[in-house]
Amino acid sequence: MVYYSSDQLDRTFAAVADPTRRALLTQFEGRDAITISELAKPFAMSLPAVMKHLDVLTDAGLIVRTKSGRTVTCRLTAGPMEEAMEWLNRYQRFWTAQLDRLAAFVEENPCSPSQALPSTGDSTPRPRKSSPRGRTRKK
Repeated sequence: MVYYSSDQLDRTFAAVADPTRRALLTQFEGRDAITISELAKPFAMSLPAVMKHLDVLTDAGLIVRTKSGRTVTCRLTAGPMEEAMEWLNRYQRFWTAQLDRLAAFVEENPCSPSQALPSTGDSTPRPRKSSPRGRTRKK
């Protein structure tokens, strides 16, 4: 059995839960390293706000920052994301197997529409739970 570090998974999923951080991660597609100012350019937010998002991504281990002079570049690291994908794949296999079993059951036991709906003609009326409305006379 494979055991996952719940702290690392928690940080990874928390980091990718935010749409801004996911958008930041997509900018790494096809690129090795990106400067922070390049990462911040498409967003209508301040550079300190982008830096806070990058801090979360760094804490989760999804990116690594390096400084060369006055330029800070970020590089994507795949390790935590691979661990999260392994965890998700385990549940995907489980649900795929469950849905396959359900499909096989439905194919083996087809149900006609008349069997699926309760019959209204054979039902008996419910007994009354209380006396009729209105005042009752004492005899």
